[in-house]
Amino acid sequence: MAAELHVALVAADREVWSGRATLVVARTTSGDIGVMPGHQPLLGVLESGPVTIRTSDGGTVVVAVHGGFISFADNKLSLLAEVAELADEIDVQRAERELERAKAEGDAAAERRADVRLRTVSAR
Repeated sequence: MAAELHVALVAADREVWSGRATLVVARTTSGDIGVMPGHQPLLGVLESGPVTIRTSDGGTVVVAVHGGFISFADNKLSLLAEVAELADEIDVQRAERELERAKAEGDAAAERRADVRLRTVSAR
């Protein structure tokens, strides 16, 4: 069994992250899933939430993902997201303002997006 897998996380507008990893954890419509080298092939729908990538060099990459698909075969994991933001790219104050505004306006979708951004930053 291979000790690492190749990961490509792509959003509609750009490649967000690509590299070697030992573990990827993501939320799907069936629940949270962890993918390690040698995992059975899969295809699933991503829910909005943080995706955690444990890189082969011991680092961690955390990304806020807002919908999309996950696919794994032959030790290659593809995450195709509608929108994805690296934790380092998220402006915490802006996300907090967006969360408060969404709560005040009763906008559940905007509230969920802001909440995912804040959870992603705290998971780094």
